[in-house]
Amino acid sequence: MTLLSRAECRLKAHPLALDASIAAGVLLCMLAGSFVDPHGEQGVSWSIRSPDPLSLLLITLSAVALVFRRSAPMTVLALTGTASVIESVTGDPRAPVAMSAVVALFTVAATTDRATTLRAGLLTMTILTGAAMLAGPLPWYAQENLGILAWTGIGATAGDAVRSRRAVVQAIRDRAERAERTREEEARRRVAEERLRIARDLHDVVAHHIALVNVQAGVAAHVMDKRPDQAKEALAHVREASRSALNELRATVGLLRQSGDPEAPTEPAPGLDRLDELADTFRNAGLQVEVARTDHGTTLPAAVDLAAYRVVQEALTNVRKHAGAEAKAEVSVVRVGPNIEVTVLDDGHLAEGAPPTAGGGHGLLGMRERVSALRGTLTTGPRYGGGFRVHAILPVKTRTATSGESA
Repeated sequence: MTLLSRAECRLKAHPLALDASIAAGVLLCMLAGSFVDPHGEQGVSWSIRSPDPLSLLLITLSAVALVFRRSAPMTVLALTGTASVIESVTGDPRAPVAMSAVVALFTVAATTDRATTLRAGLLTMTILTGAAMLAGPLPWYAQENLGILAWTGIGATAGDAVRSRRAVVQAIRDRAERAERTREEEARRRVAEERLRIARDLHDVVAHHIALVNVQAGVAAHVMDKRPDQAKEALAHVREASRSALNELRATVGLLRQSGDPEAPTEPAPGLDRLDELADTFRNAGLQVEVARTDHGTTLPAAVDLAAYRVVQEALTNVRKHAGAEAKAEVSVVRVGPNIEVTVLDDGHLAEGAPPTAGGGHGLLGMRERVSALRGTLTTGPRYGGGFRVHAILPVKTRTATSGESA
């Protein structure tokens, strides 16, 4: 940082000192101008002459008033304008006291609105020029009088230009700050959505596999003494379910790793192509599951495929947990126009007073959030005559996939 820029920073940090410096500069200019004789024998000439005591007093008062131009611009304009009028009427030869009025008018224009600038500029220009032309010692057409008219107009115009530039710069800064806040809000929203998605995945994985492990472990404990072969088979299912749970948990938690962590598993997310495998895991747990599909040949986006799989998984888990040991479940996947409909029915009977999500889970809520995120619909509720129904309608083409195809 140069010495000049450091000095500017210090002055901006202390506005009163800056105004005092400007006032001192204007005072020196007015004192120097008082030695100029515009009517010398050979035109404008420099000569050593002492200003009138009244002119010297008006110059000093005007310069002192400029120190407070930032805090009271209109008052300072009135004081410097009055001093200029007095000098224009009485001064002969005239001292450039009007310079202080021009600086004060510039400050008014730079710190107020355009309407105020117009009124103050016209009033100052009219009073100073009119007083100099009508009551001054010089002819009305003298160049000093026309100079007052020109310099007051320049002061008002320059101040308005500075104010406009400041407004433009501030508007740019405001837009940049709003854009930054918008980016931060969007980032927070995306983080919240990702957390919610991961929480749903963890719930689906844990609820499904732990429910199967619990059922098979209960079977193994029940038949351990009398039918060890069946107990061994149940324990094999426990091992398989726990291995699947660990694999899916590893894949889900891998999304949370940092860039320097080991590479996350690359196994694709489950979809409807693994629906038969999913149904077999429930059949091994003792649940009768029938699957009917008419969606062959339909290619689903990854998000829709995963959501359909998770809906079936959670619905069958709830059937196994709440519908009783003898319940039967029917799963159907049907392509209907631009949508794919997934339906899970069971004929079990809930324990009296127990909701489908008894056990403190968030299964139905998670399914609804998944489906809603893809602009689909989910309806759940008891069936007439007993049992429960879960029906999801998912779009075959999501908005992201559609925009990607048209690009």
